[in-house]
Amino acid sequence: MEIPPAVIDIIHRALEEDTGPGDITSTLLIPEQNKSKAIFIAKGDFVVAGIPFAKKVFTILDSSIVFKPLFNEGAKIKKGDIIAEVSGKTLAILAGERLSLNILQRLSGIADLTRKYVGKVAGTKAKIVDTRKTTPCLRFMEKYAVRIGGGGNHRFGLFDGILIKDNHIKAVGSIKKAVERAKTGHHLLKIEVEVENRQGLMEAIDAGADIVMLDNMSIDEMEGAIKISQGKVILEASGGITLENVREIAETGIDLISVGAITHSFKAADISLKIIT
Repeated sequence: MEIPPAVIDIIHRALEEDTGPGDITSTLLIPEQNKSKAIFIAKGDFVVAGIPFAKKVFTILDSSIVFKPLFNEGAKIKKGDIIAEVSGKTLAILAGERLSLNILQRLSGIADLTRKYVGKVAGTKAKIVDTRKTTPCLRFMEKYAVRIGGGGNHRFGLFDGILIKDNHIKAVGSIKKAVERAKTGHHLLKIEVEVENRQGLMEAIDAGADIVMLDNMSIDEMEGAIKISQGKVILEASGGITLENVREIAETGIDLISVGAITHSFKAADISLKIIT
């Protein structure tokens, strides 16, 4: 995977945030020429994600660093597994320790939770997708982790998808007007409309929407929406999705299920870095 320049810049800035003018403790204790080998150890079970970004942390610090992954992205890691090895100057390894762990732990947590949601809907037509509820400036990495976990990406930002939400409708006056303006102004993207009830769904279909997001609807309302739409639009369930109810939602026959929790309510994986030589 080629890491975009903007993401590399974020890693540079994160390193600057952590090290500032220099690692006081390490430089006081360790000679500059010292070399070591360290390992990333899993302290729990999870789906691993973020290895390419962790590697980039060290190569930014020292291009001579050798980073050896022992698992592929998306692998199911067990407690005690060694995920990767890193060899080179001790000072560089220590300088990159915290940031590389922060990235691996966060992205693995996202991938692991995504995999759980994907597993829950297995055998149905429903696809788990993410939202824009991501950590500021870390969206590329977090949406990458969703894909590693088996989920799909909704629009990346405000620039690559048309999603007419409640505040747009309020500002414009109606779903019909909003869709008409979107169709007039842009002919390249599918138009999605967020609705809260049956009336909104019918208006969105009549207006020519391509996708309709059913916001916080009950199972009965979703089933009714599927009957009304009769395949005329793609239907997406959103709001209040949990591991406990996602299977029931998927079994309604819904096409997409967007889950904000996979990027804002995940539990970071437990990983440590230990110098062994």
